[in-house]
Amino acid sequence: MVAVATFTMTVSYIDRATLAVLAPAVTKALDIDETAYGWLASAFSVAYLVATPVAGWWIDRVGARRGLVGSVLVWSAVAALHAVVPTFGMLFAFRIALGLAEGPGFPGAAQTVQTVLEPRDRARGFGLLFTGSSIGGMLVPPLATWIWNLYGWRVAFLGTAVVGLLWIPLWIAVTRRPNVRAVLDHRTRDAARAQRPKLLELLRQPAMIRALVGVLAAAPVIGLVHGWGSKYLVREFGLGQGDVGAYLWLPPLVFDVGAIAFGDAAARRLRHGDVPRGLYAIGAVLAAAMALLPLARTPWEGMAIASVSLAGGGCLYTIGTADLLARVRPEAVSFAGGTLAAAQSIALIVVNPLVGASVDSTQSYDTSAIALGLWVLPGSIAWIAWPIGRIPREGDSP
Repeated sequence: MVAVATFTMTVSYIDRATLAVLAPAVTKALDIDETAYGWLASAFSVAYLVATPVAGWWIDRVGARRGLVGSVLVWSAVAALHAVVPTFGMLFAFRIALGLAEGPGFPGAAQTVQTVLEPRDRARGFGLLFTGSSIGGMLVPPLATWIWNLYGWRVAFLGTAVVGLLWIPLWIAVTRRPNVRAVLDHRTRDAARAQRPKLLELLRQPAMIRALVGVLAAAPVIGLVHGWGSKYLVREFGLGQGDVGAYLWLPPLVFDVGAIAFGDAAARRLRHGDVPRGLYAIGAVLAAAMALLPLARTPWEGMAIASVSLAGGGCLYTIGTADLLARVRPEAVSFAGGTLAAAQSIALIVVNPLVGASVDSTQSYDTSAIALGLWVLPGSIAWIAWPIGRIPREGDSP
C-alpha cells in the first residue's frame, strides 16, 4: 500500500514537472521571458495552495481509496490538455487547473501511510512517500526530452500524461483486497464521525507552526532545482533542450537517498518519543549547500551541488512531516498534510517570480542560488530550537 501510494506522488510530479523540463522549448515557442515564466511556475502553486487544505478535509471524509482515483483521472486529463495551448494565457489557465486537480494527491497518500503503518514505522513510510515525487523527477527529464526529440513538446505533454492511466488499475487492484479495504474504510468512517479541528485551530497548534516554519525554509531550494533546473543548464552551460535529460535525473535520486536514509534514522528516534534535532541540523547544512552553486564550472558540478542540497531537503521534509503527524489527532492527518503542502506552495508562489526577475536582471542564477541557500538556515534553526515536548506514545492524546 505504501509503495502504491508513493507511485501516486510519482504520477503527480511527472504531470506537474513536464513543463519545467520542457521550459526552454515551450517558452521559446510561446515567446515567454524569464519573469513571465516565473509567474507561470507560480500559477500551479497558487492553485495548489487553495486546493490542498480543502482536499485534505475532503479526503478525510471520503477516504483515499475512492478520492485518489477521481483526482488522478482529472489531473491526467488536464495535463494532457497542455499539448494544445496556443498562448501564454491559456497555459497559465491550465497550470491553475492542474494545481487544483492535484490537491488531493499528497493528503490522500499521507493518509494511506499514516493508516496502514504502525507508529514505529511511519517515519520510514514518509521517507519512502517523499521519494515518489523525486522518482517522478528522475523519470520525467529523460522521458519528456526523448519524446520531444521525436515529436516535439506538444506530444511530450501527451506522453507524460499517460502515466496516470497506468496507476489507476494498480491502485484499484491493491485496494480491492478485503484486508486493505477494512483498514482504509474503517479509518475513513472514524474520521467522518470525529469532530475535525477547524483550520485556525490547527494553525494555532505549536507543532503545526513549527512544521510550517520548516517547510517555508526548505521549499525554496527544492523548488529552484525542480522548477528551474532545465533553464539553468541551458543558460549557464549552453546545453540544448534535448540534452538536459542526461543531467536532471541526479538531484531527485539523491533527494530519495536523503529522504529514505534520514527517515530510517529518524524512525529509530521517533519510536522513543525523541525529537531528532541532530538529524534535522545535518539536513539543514546540506540543504544550505545551494549557496555554493555559483562555484560550478560544468553541468555535472552544478547537478552535484544541487543534489547535496536536495539530500538535505529530503531530510527536512521527511523529519518535519513525520514529527508533525505524530502529534496531531488521527482524524486531522490528511488536513495537516494538506496544510503543509499549502505552505510549500506559498513559498514557491513568492520565490518563482523573484527568481525569474533576478535572472532577467543579472542574466545568471548565482544570486538566486546564494540567497535561497542561506534562506534555509534561519527557519531550520527555529525548528531545532523550538520548545516542544516529546512525541506522544501510542494510546496517548497528542
